[in-house]
Amino acid sequence: MDTSPTALFEGYDDEFKQALSSLKGKLEGDIRTLAGEQRKSLLRTVEGELDEAQEIISQMEVELHPMPASIRGPYAARVASSKSDLQKVKKTLKDLQKESQRSDLLGSGGRRGHGDPSLADEPYSDNDYDTRSRLLAGTETLADGSRRLDNAHRIALETEDVGADILRNLHGQRSQLEHTRDTLTQADNNIDRASGTLKKMIWKMYQQRFTTAAIIGILVLLILIVLYSKFRG
Repeated sequence: MDTSPTALFEGYDDEFKQALSSLKGKLEGDIRTLAGEQRKSLLRTVEGELDEAQEIISQMEVELHPMPASIRGPYAARVASSKSDLQKVKKTLKDLQKESQRSDLLGSGGRRGHGDPSLADEPYSDNDYDTRSRLLAGTETLADGSRRLDNAHRIALETEDVGADILRNLHGQRSQLEHTRDTLTQADNNIDRASGTLKKMIWKMYQQRFTTAAIIGILVLLILIVLYSKFRG
């Protein structure tokens, strides 16, 4: 299995495309046929799938960092495009949530004065609706912020794990380099000893040659003396 950053990126990209297609299918088709609790349930499901799609994009961003700078550009552009597509889906979801909230508010207007005939048909005022909408929007913003913090925390933990792996690899490489350095130092010492031994052998060889030459010279001189004495006598 190829675990290179580009291969992992492609795998996450395929997952994101499938998730995006599922989200669009629900928001543009399935949800239009539902109402009430079924509609709300599907909206919650879509919201959960949006979080998963956002996590996939975060994984794609993580795989960008170890890529060589020469090939990172096109992949970064694809991440930006995926983010843009996801933002469109988020906007569609928010619009549908607001539409569902408005329907709930308008539909509950007749129940507002339950038990009081004078208020039974009194609708919600614009101020009531605006206040409720702002509260719901604030709650949604807080929830979105919480999800972003969770994603940032998860990415930070993953980055920490990657950093720890890199440090372990560097430590292992340092140990290998130190072992290689020690081996080279030992080899250098062996070479120095061998060089010293060769120098001694060469010096002894020259000594032996000189001694041999001296002996031969003495023998020749003695022979000449003997011959001279013989011829003279």
